[in-house]
Amino acid sequence: MKNFDRAKPFIAVTFLQAGFAGMDILSKAALNQGMSNYVLVVYRHAVATVVIAPFAAILDKKLRPKMTLAIFIKPVIDQNLYFLGMKYTTATFAAAIVNVLPAITFIIAWIVRLEKVKIGSLHSQAKVAGTIATVAGAMLMTLMKGPLIELFRTKGKDYHENGTSGIDLHSSIKGALMITVGCFCWACFMILQAITLKSYPVELSLTAWICLLGTIEGTVVALVAEKGNPSVWALNWDMKLLAAVYSGVFCSGLAYYIQGIVMKDRGPVFVTAFSPLCMVIVAVMSSIILAEQMFLGRILGAIVIVAGLYLVVWGKSKDYKSSSPPADEQTIPVKQTTVA
Repeated sequence: MKNFDRAKPFIAVTFLQAGFAGMDILSKAALNQGMSNYVLVVYRHAVATVVIAPFAAILDKKLRPKMTLAIFIKPVIDQNLYFLGMKYTTATFAAAIVNVLPAITFIIAWIVRLEKVKIGSLHSQAKVAGTIATVAGAMLMTLMKGPLIELFRTKGKDYHENGTSGIDLHSSIKGALMITVGCFCWACFMILQAITLKSYPVELSLTAWICLLGTIEGTVVALVAEKGNPSVWALNWDMKLLAAVYSGVFCSGLAYYIQGIVMKDRGPVFVTAFSPLCMVIVAVMSSIILAEQMFLGRILGAIVIVAGLYLVVWGKSKDYKSSSPPADEQTIPVKQTTVA
């Protein structure tokens, strides 16, 4: 039973990455069909609010303290930038660039003193080197294309017909910048969520509030960005509806709730450290489902990102082993959050 309890955080974040991979595939397919990324964000949070709010109202009725509004700007900024960046690139490219998220989270956590760095220690050097490698890998994926690697259904495909060949260097850089800024906002949200959960330790209610405010703010952004065009809000029984429902239920509702639970025990850096799992799943599935092209430069960049990421994870594991006895390990992120 103890082994299962220790494995639960790893199982939870692995489940999250599998869910995010499905969202990347479905969202890219919906965007390819002309769905507005602004509208997708609104529908995503609206679905999540409808699903989560009733449970929060019932289960957290006697637990809810007063709420802070600082965390609620995140859902609109990072997701709009992420989906807009995905429009200019591919699902695989977007999932790979998101691997800078652990590094950004680590840097912000260090600045706000949620993360300790001792330059003279090996594990701190590993975390710093891993952070640099992660960013370098993301740049490699952006700037280096290389020869085409044909996998699965990509062999013999006419990419001019299915729309996956028109990703030039300008679009890649533009999309990468948008996704990277979105990751920065996402990392800020992870830090804010870790801090907020200390004073507001009710994950369901926090998730419901985030999704509700995300729906309202996203609606305002969508109305302005789409200039009040009513046709962009139309949904049929197609990929657009599936993407909105799936991303709302699994990637907003369940994801915010699960990452909140894990974050209270392991901290924000641990939660973001499993992003490469999403990249691997997306790379395989998008090649099969969307017939996306895979280039050598992106594969090499992804390898550098993964290597850098796991240097960070190794350094983090040494932190847990050296900073406190096992019985206290899970409370460390909460104590650090209090200091911030």
